Amino acid sequence: MATKTATTKSLHAIEQATALLSRPRITEKSYAVNALNQYVFEVSPRATKTSIKKAVETTYGVTVVSVNITKLPGKKKNMGRTVGERSGVKKAVVRLKAGETITLFQAGI
Repeated sequence: MATKTATTKSLHAIEQATALLSRPRITEKSYAVNALNQYVFEVSPRATKTSIKKAVETTYGVTVVSVNITKLPGKKKNMGRTVGERSGVKKAVVRLKAGETITLFQAGI
């Protein structure tokens, strides 16, 4: 019975982690910071630094040293005479312990 609850808790933790981490942000700049052992993710607007740290550690099995968060504003777009706005994005720059990598970024997806 103890193994079933442990498995259920680990599945619940993975579900929460995938809900927080939307996707890796694949840009030239994000590949440039990979050399510094940093990885960039788009995250949920309600995500905090500690929740992002736990999510990356449970999802990828690495040790996170630090997390920096920034919010990117939405862009204004013209649609005929009306002006609309795209929704903004929250991104997190995650620094890993020296010597650890996330293979998803190395393979070029």
